[in-house]
Amino acid sequence: MTEQAHTQICRNGESRYATREDFLKIFDEDLNGLYQLSFLLTGDHQKGERCFVAGIEDCVEENRVFREWARGWAKRVIVKNAIRDLNPRRSHSTSSALPTVFSHNPQPSGPIGHFHVDAVLRLADFERFVFVLCVLEHYREYECALLLGCSASEVREARTRAIAELAMFRLGGSYRYEDRDGGRWSEALKA
Repeated sequence: MTEQAHTQICRNGESRYATREDFLKIFDEDLNGLYQLSFLLTGDHQKGERCFVAGIEDCVEENRVFREWARGWAKRVIVKNAIRDLNPRRSHSTSSALPTVFSHNPQPSGPIGHFHVDAVLRLADFERFVFVLCVLEHYREYECALLLGCSASEVREARTRAIAELAMFRLGGSYRYEDRDGGRWSEALKA
């Protein structure tokens, strides 16, 4: 037996690497969660479905991923597909207006943890990606920065903007549509 073949097989005779069946089982067990990740990243049902299906296809191809890492790998593939599809980049404009992403499809509403889905979907692409990855998926700043091709400080700033906007949504207002200088909450957020 060659050394390579020996290192690929565990003591009990099973491969240490995830198989197509392992990935299919992961997608079957966490279908809703993985689709929700794709949908929240893309902000659109059609794009979310496209990234989700591409994630399944990518995962069932031969991958050299340890079995223990397969679930994280499945999420990572969905994230990378969403990034490739939307190419979220921090806007370098000096405008204070934040772009809004709206889908023509009806969006599910309701809470995601402590945040409302509609509010998350209203975030600009870059802020939404940073929020979903750092806050909901618990990626570290540097991991998020590497995935998005930006600096850790840009990730921190985007996370702060996203949380501030989500806080405004929870309080019944949105500084996208209201005078940012007029309300006491907008003043508190500037400090």
